[in-house]
Amino acid sequence: MFDLQGFGALLLSGATVTIKLAMTSLAIGMVLGLLGATAKLSNVWILRKMATVYTATMRGIPELLLVLFIYYGGSILLMSILKKFGYNDYVEISAFWGGVMALSIAFGAYATEIFRMSIQEIPIGQKEAAQAIGMRPFQTFSRITLPQVWQIALPGLGNLFLVLLKDTALVSVIGLKDIMYQSSRAAQSTQQPFTFYGCSDYLFGADDADYRLYDVA
Repeated sequence: MFDLQGFGALLLSGATVTIKLAMTSLAIGMVLGLLGATAKLSNVWILRKMATVYTATMRGIPELLLVLFIYYGGSILLMSILKKFGYNDYVEISAFWGGVMALSIAFGAYATEIFRMSIQEIPIGQKEAAQAIGMRPFQTFSRITLPQVWQIALPGLGNLFLVLLKDTALVSVIGLKDIMYQSSRAAQSTQQPFTFYGCSDYLFGADDADYRLYDVA
């Protein structure tokens, strides 16, 4: 049994933040994935190109770099836009929403391909039958395609969610007090990194690379 030496409440609060971060990123990422898959299968050339650039670019950028870029670069971009409207005060993106944006964008890029392949797995005859009885494209998608897509895409989305849950540890580098951040502080205070990082790994399965982001000596 782990001896948390009074840091149990901090770890619990960090775990709560991690769960909120993961679930919010999952919800937004699923929407981005559906939109991306729909754009890739669209008959509109510009939509297909935009979706292709999105998936190719976001899947090639490390998640940590994406977190840092959105958190720091997003504030600079937002302030430059607001200055054009006469607003000159400092604007900072919160660590939570910066992390949500980064993780959602990364998750959505991978989810796009899963949804695209799942949609293509549905027999074309079902779509043709829906059109034959007078269903509009949105009705066909919501009543015929989407319910079957979830069944096909669920295993792949489940694997992506496990990766997303591990990637939440990266957001602690911008100051979000998640489970990894609290574990780091507890490990530094007690000089027992194995206990607290082991607890974090047991709960959320953080990668070994995430531990090397912190100096616990």
